[in-house]
Amino acid sequence: MLSAPVPGPDLRPGWAGEPKWDGFRALVSVDAGRVVLRSRRGTEMLPAFPEVGARAAQLPDATALDGELVVWDAAGRLAFE
Repeated sequence: MLSAPVPGPDLRPGWAGEPKWDGFRALVSVDAGRVVLRSRRGTEMLPAFPEVGARAAQLPDATALDGELVVWDAAGRLAFE
């Protein structure tokens, strides 16, 4: 799901929200021991984030996660390199 701006942070009962970071939207799946990490457009991301692939390999088989990869530089700022 893509984020959407709202006029205020008030949520209806039973709803949850999270801050929007400026990271890399990513989908990771583990199937038969094979880890796939892709952008929302389908671009393969494992070469850029090998540490994510190594950790994802420890997840149970048939796992799928949708989230955002946020990278911080040494100065504590978001990094996109």
